[in-house]
Amino acid sequence: MAAYMRKMCAVYALLVAFALFSHGAAKKTKPITTTLETKWPLPPVIVEGSEFLAEKSNDKFWAFLENLAGLAEDQAGPRNNNSDYSVLLKFAGELLSETDMSLLKFALSVHYYAPRIEMYNGIAYDLLPPEGCSSFMDVHGQLSCSAEEVAQLIKKVSDRPKPGIFKLDHKYPRSVEDAPVVILYGRLDDWSSSVHYLHQSLKALAESGQIQYIFRHYLKVTSNRKVRLSGYGVELAIKSTEYKAVDDSEVKDSKRPDEEEDAGPDEVEGFVFSTLREQYQNLSSELNQFKQSLLDASETMEPLKVWQLQSISFQAAQRALSASTESRLRVLREISQNFPLLAHSLIRTQVKPEFRDEVVKNQNVFESQLGLSPGECLVVINGLVIDADIADPFMLFDLLQSEGALMEGIHALGLHGETLNEVMKTKITKPEGDFALDIRDNGVLYVNNIESDPQYQRWPRNVQELLRPVFPGMMRQVRKNFFHMVHFLDPVDPSSLFLFEQAYGFLEMDFPVRLGFVFVVDDTDEINGWDDAGVAMMRLFNFVLIDEGAKEAMELMTQILDYENEGLGGENEENDQPPPRVTMDRVAKVWKEHHAGEDIDEIIAADTEYDDKRKAGKAFFEKTALQSLPRVLINGVPLDESEVNAASFEEAVITTIMEVTPDLQRDVYRGNIRDTTDLLEYVMDKPNVIPRLNKMILSPDTQRFIDLTATVAPDSEDVDKMKAGELTASVVNSLKYLTKRDDASIRQVSIWVVADLSTPEGRHFYYNGIKHAKSSNSVRIGVIYNSGGSSSDHHWLTRAVQAALSTQTRNFAKNFIVKLLKAENYEAIDSGKKDIGEFEVHGMDLEAFKKAYASDNPGSLHLHQPFCSRVLNLKPGERAVVVNGKVFGPLKEGDDFAIDDFNLAETVIKGASASAVMSTLTKKSLGLDLEGESGSTFVMKVDSLLASNSREEPRMETRVRAEKESVIQIPPADADAPSFDIFVVLDPLTRHAQKWSHILMVLVEAFNVNLRIAMNPQDKLSEMPMKSFYRYVLEPELAFRVDNSFTSGPTGRFDDMPQDILLTMNLKTPESWLVESVRTVNDLDNIKLSEIDTGILAEYELEHLLLEGHCFEQNTGQPPRGLQFTLGTQANPVQVDTIVMANLGYFQLKANPGANLLRLREGRSSNIYEISSFHGTDSPADSEDAIALIDSFKSKIIRVKVNKKPGMEDESLLTPSKEEDMKENMEGGIWDSLQSSFASFTGKTDQGTIAEVEDNKETLNIFSLASGHLYERLLRIMMLSVLKNTQSKVKFWFLKNYLSPTFKEFIPHMAEEYGFEFELVQYKWPRWLNQQTEKQRLIWAYKILFLDVLFPLSVKKIIFVDADQIVRADLQELADFDLKGAPYGYTPFCDSRKEMDGFRFWKSGYWANHLAGRRYHISALYVVDLVKFRKIAAGDRLRGQYQSLSQDPNSLSNLDQDLPNNMIHQVAIRSLPQEWLWCETWCSDAGLATAKTIDLCNNPLTKEPKLSAAVRIAPEWTGYDNEIKQLQQTVLKRLEEAEDSTIEGDIPDSTDNHEEL
Repeated sequence: MAAYMRKMCAVYALLVAFALFSHGAAKKTKPITTTLETKWPLPPVIVEGSEFLAEKSNDKFWAFLENLAGLAEDQAGPRNNNSDYSVLLKFAGELLSETDMSLLKFALSVHYYAPRIEMYNGIAYDLLPPEGCSSFMDVHGQLSCSAEEVAQLIKKVSDRPKPGIFKLDHKYPRSVEDAPVVILYGRLDDWSSSVHYLHQSLKALAESGQIQYIFRHYLKVTSNRKVRLSGYGVELAIKSTEYKAVDDSEVKDSKRPDEEEDAGPDEVEGFVFSTLREQYQNLSSELNQFKQSLLDASETMEPLKVWQLQSISFQAAQRALSASTESRLRVLREISQNFPLLAHSLIRTQVKPEFRDEVVKNQNVFESQLGLSPGECLVVINGLVIDADIADPFMLFDLLQSEGALMEGIHALGLHGETLNEVMKTKITKPEGDFALDIRDNGVLYVNNIESDPQYQRWPRNVQELLRPVFPGMMRQVRKNFFHMVHFLDPVDPSSLFLFEQAYGFLEMDFPVRLGFVFVVDDTDEINGWDDAGVAMMRLFNFVLIDEGAKEAMELMTQILDYENEGLGGENEENDQPPPRVTMDRVAKVWKEHHAGEDIDEIIAADTEYDDKRKAGKAFFEKTALQSLPRVLINGVPLDESEVNAASFEEAVITTIMEVTPDLQRDVYRGNIRDTTDLLEYVMDKPNVIPRLNKMILSPDTQRFIDLTATVAPDSEDVDKMKAGELTASVVNSLKYLTKRDDASIRQVSIWVVADLSTPEGRHFYYNGIKHAKSSNSVRIGVIYNSGGSSSDHHWLTRAVQAALSTQTRNFAKNFIVKLLKAENYEAIDSGKKDIGEFEVHGMDLEAFKKAYASDNPGSLHLHQPFCSRVLNLKPGERAVVVNGKVFGPLKEGDDFAIDDFNLAETVIKGASASAVMSTLTKKSLGLDLEGESGSTFVMKVDSLLASNSREEPRMETRVRAEKESVIQIPPADADAPSFDIFVVLDPLTRHAQKWSHILMVLVEAFNVNLRIAMNPQDKLSEMPMKSFYRYVLEPELAFRVDNSFTSGPTGRFDDMPQDILLTMNLKTPESWLVESVRTVNDLDNIKLSEIDTGILAEYELEHLLLEGHCFEQNTGQPPRGLQFTLGTQANPVQVDTIVMANLGYFQLKANPGANLLRLREGRSSNIYEISSFHGTDSPADSEDAIALIDSFKSKIIRVKVNKKPGMEDESLLTPSKEEDMKENMEGGIWDSLQSSFASFTGKTDQGTIAEVEDNKETLNIFSLASGHLYERLLRIMMLSVLKNTQSKVKFWFLKNYLSPTFKEFIPHMAEEYGFEFELVQYKWPRWLNQQTEKQRLIWAYKILFLDVLFPLSVKKIIFVDADQIVRADLQELADFDLKGAPYGYTPFCDSRKEMDGFRFWKSGYWANHLAGRRYHISALYVVDLVKFRKIAAGDRLRGQYQSLSQDPNSLSNLDQDLPNNMIHQVAIRSLPQEWLWCETWCSDAGLATAKTIDLCNNPLTKEPKLSAAVRIAPEWTGYDNEIKQLQQTVLKRLEEAEDSTIEGDIPDSTDNHEEL
């Protein structure tokens, strides 16, 4: 008992000691905090929230605006941030579901819509708003603040163009499309402004049909606060030059971690544990625990042995799973984000056998089913795979918003839990490739047959020949009809000329395509050719085809149509009129000239034998619904109408055939196509082949869905007060349908015919729908009455149809209504000649019909007109078709929707979604028990919902083999509400875990989430898996202070970081963000907390949002290398510019929120090229300008096609004439995108005289880069050494990406002092180029990869000089050095210091073989001939080789010099004289005296710091350093005297951390 008490006392003493230690050893915390803000002000929370409502629906935005308009200033109460937030949530809550409310809060937290508000504000300010107006209106360019004045202005707009309207604009629902446009600019949360009064005035004008009313945000008074951003990561990486956490000793099997009594240091925080163990031998276990607790709490990091790392990933996963259920995700985040500090603690974790076994079992499943290896990451939301690398909160918000709408819709239909998930997984398909027309028709006249015509007899018949490799652009000649090209044309139309010319050319050159023609001419019986030139031409064509051959037939058509060659009129004539349509006189004249011996009367007579295909051709054309002529189809797929012209046709044909060929090759390879296969039959049996090509049905641009998930409110009596969803639900509930059979079958397709039955078109339309329903039992037909007159005055036929539907069985109603729709019967009843009862169908309940027909109660008819107007957006009397909620229409006047079109609509809907939905809903496992009309309606609603939210990617099954031991599971907070299903496969010790552990925590807090995280750790590790600390900046919703104002916003904060470890800060931002450090006194590249008294605050700013694009030539498909684009606004059209790469035709431009105009740069680019088309922009439909709306934080990518102007076909952008070269130089200062706001202190403008241009040619351009205060100090000294030794005018170009605020603030003063120019260039790493993860390697990459696009074309040569060099010669000499045709010149590594031979890796192995006797060059100094560099596409070649080599993490160890040396055989290097670069490490002392530059490269033997080496080697270095320090002090004093901003003082000597040879 006494021994036990002594032991307890000893333990107590240790605990007391621990407590005293914890108290006494407490250190002053030194947090590292990071913030990121925009340049633009924080928008009001109510204004931001309104944009969320607008995205949900236009109706919700205007309902919200109405609610705000009714909120008087005295009702709103005291205004503060929190009260505004409450007002927003109150009104939004009346319009949104619970899921949507969660999404709204999250969107406000990340300020998702802030760029859009700034965009609208920018558009408003570009208009120069009227003075003194907080709200104003734009009436076709006339601005006014007065509603009364606007009423007058709209009467005088006929001579002014309409303003551009964007898809994002808020258009009042009852606006009239063709009316004058009035745009109201105002702040909708300002109760005291005139905006709500103006809104009511414009609303009245819009509802009376006088205007089209648009609302845009305008904030005359803005907040002093900027938008504090979230959605990015902050990394503190341990610099590899200072940290080595792994002992490289080999694994020793004799000593395992569980067998070793102790590991690590003997002394921890002042406790010597060897002494303690001697004194308390019986407390060994307690002492080990005490020591471990100290290590865990310590900020020191001890190195780990290799064997200790073997299972550390498993141990980290086990640690997370061993925590309590509610804290597992938090522990996972702590481990991943602070791993270097916790590594020593983790190796003590015991991995349970059952945990390891379960992980291995699941990993087998991951590898076999998902293709995931151990350590890899997978994120799946509702079965959709997310790119874990690039996903950010803005992308996630988009996904959650669309998925939330889908889940809420399915939930609203009464499906929950697993049933909901099962329905969501229904596969909604899209046909592979474009829709194709079935061309197996007797109306096609083929003029050749590759399989039987003698001219192709030498071609091989074996289909395997299609697999034979050929040169790019060549056509494979196989004696098979692989390609059928069918021309639909009117022979008398002059636009047919080039088609006959091209057909002749194809036949002449033995082009491997079968040519068919469909002549669309008069199909009247017994017509004589003399009465119709088209009929005559077709008959003459048939005659020549049979009598002479295909080429001769083409030649005849060409002769008839070719007026221009005979001076009979043409587009080049003075009257500028197109060639006339062919007349019979023209036909007869040409025939007589070329076929005088043949009797034309006999050939074109009514009873001629050469009339083949005339009627069939016209019938086939009408059946296809192609509408316009001419049209050309290849294997049934129509060429775009814009390609059917003389300029584009041949290229379009070849391109299409090239695109089709791989599919045919695949089928040949798989044995689906054999030598005996009928290729036309085979191609036409594909699932994308349909009998009719109705553009309205097939084009995705003309389709929209209506929401069928709403329910009818109990008190919904007043139609005008009904919401759109309630109105739709009322119509859906009241509709009656006609079907093929009168049974209780479920019909998967519900078609609504929207028509005015008082018109012949409306009756014919409905009649066609019913006729189709008679042929298909999968369809039911309903009718929506859209009267052209008063909605309360229901036509007798409308009442009759409705009475029949409501009182008769479907069979009787169908037959009765068909009778009423027939023209003669309708006329008889309408004229009063017959009574409607006379058309009774035998067996129908006539009395019930007559009673309903005569009733004054319209039933649901009063709903139809408002439904058509408010939901379908149709004008009175317009026709449309709604198929399972998908709207096709409105039909144009005169357009016919034939029975075949109804069949096509059914086929498309069933194939895409309806059949799959039907199959899912009728599964027995769901137990839904659907039948009859209610079942058909349910299928319609679900199909509409799923199809409107369809995604191309399939939904993945996310099951694991076991999930008891190794899966973190967090069930939804509300089991009865719809929840997002999130499945993640994760290794806790990866960069993915650092990022996603926090994102998942936020999602769990913000949304109703069912989360599963399956551990996927790596085993047998031999090095530290992560060498960085990490914070992801993201919060679930806005937060407020006690005074009801917003908190300062999200930050990335690191507490208790190790004091003596050297760290470097990196921001991991979304791909489209250009961010720069704007305020900090610390060196963020070299952070050592032991040398800092307080914490670190790093303030960053979002400088720009990136606009990316790809540009190609229209005719060649090749990127126009060197083409320059500019970007700006209407008020300032040229703000930034860029150059197009050859790699993917890529370009990037720095943009800000707003409506940005993309144009070709004035000069050579605009002289040679013109923009022919653009995609992905937001240009209004009638705009010729490429307008890109930057309205979000997400990436925006556009695609541009350009054409060379007539007469410029042989011109090249990269080889200008002398005159243009001079002009380009004179105009060449547009590079604002690259230019610092402090640049160019010479006082000269970008324009100049010829003498000034010549002077500019003598400017010496020097490029350099630096990161961290040490290298910026060395960079300033390098610059001064250049200036002291160079006679020419000097311009420095610095990479802006990594410069500190200190350097950017000081460099303008240095430029002013020494008379040089400078520009800060910036280029965002392209998303398609493999990115480096280490900051230092990124900097190396920027030295070489983007030389062709960093500088304007006016810069002909650039010299790169490393920051750590000292220049002793005039660099103009280097600029003038003859490169002998090479694009750049480098200095070779010295060979003269023999004691370093063991470090010269290029002397043996791979490099010795690769260089084949050539020298290996150093990248510290090189000169680039940019003209040559661009001309040979050196930059594109280097990027291509980099992309290939960088996939291997072990390649390109010294990236900036390994890459050009690796490419030395493709991109030649001119070796500079050795004197141009002397480095003590590699060069003997003898060379120092003649050295023109001295490089302070690292010495792997001595590891001497650069600063001490500089002082020792170069006596002048100290003088340069002191001179710059003196200037810094002078500038500082000057600024203090001016009471302006402070420039930081002397930069302390930093540790030498640059790792290079």
